[in-house]
Amino acid sequence: MENEEHRDSTTIEDGLDEETLFIVSQTFKALSDPTRIRILHLLSRKECSVNEIAEELSLLQSTVSHQLRFLKNLRLVKSRRAGASIYYSPEDQHVLSLLKQSIDHALHD
Repeated sequence: MENEEHRDSTTIEDGLDEETLFIVSQTFKALSDPTRIRILHLLSRKECSVNEIAEELSLLQSTVSHQLRFLKNLRLVKSRRAGASIYYSPEDQHVLSLLKQSIDHALHD
């Protein structure tokens, strides 16, 4: 019992409570999909609308919208309205840093 109490308090002190673990696992899930990686990589370079993403990545608009909804729910991308258009960009640099490091790792000889 003593070990369980110590393990629980250590987990919380280390910031790895259940909610944090869930968010981290969902972030890695988001980064495990090639389409989402391509979208995030594009958005790391410039703000885009759904149509621009679809055109640039040769994807269906419905596919892009679905993936953006997934990314937005995880707070990995944000949107802003400009007239009739909605533009998407990264929510913050943390996940982009993970993505960049993963790409650098993949390209490393």
